[in-house]
Amino acid sequence: MSTRYEEPNRVARAGNAVIRALAELGISIAGTRALRVRGRKTGKSRAVVVNLLTVDGVDYVVSPRGNTQWARNARVAGFVEIGSRWRRRRAEITEVSDDAKAELLRRYLARWYWQVKGYVAGLTPDSGDEQLRAAAPSIPVFALVPSR
Repeated sequence: MSTRYEEPNRVARAGNAVIRALAELGISIAGTRALRVRGRKTGKSRAVVVNLLTVDGVDYVVSPRGNTQWARNARVAGFVEIGSRWRRRRAEITEVSDDAKAELLRRYLARWYWQVKGYVAGLTPDSGDEQLRAAAPSIPVFALVPSR
């Protein structure tokens, strides 16, 4: 696991807050979803906006900025809540191994590169397998499994 973290600037934080508020109202922009996770230190629920990637019927969330607070919190909590305020669902979360990330990152970049290009460890949609495998340890990817 890498400690890389691309901290958002003030403008990015403000934009994310607006997009997160819309996602919590159920308004998705280009596949965004509101994600809530319990803080590992405070125990309080923390909210972020993520892009939900679905591959072969499995939902994934990617932390393109690296080892962010929400990614660290999700590892500790073992579950997240995803969706709008009124249709939030709980999902268990498991981190994808570095070996399995290359294809998921390729699909993620193909869809959202325009949005994450400034902070995705120098990757592009045209990055080769070797580049994707080299960057994989610094980009957390989680699979969501609906809780029963």
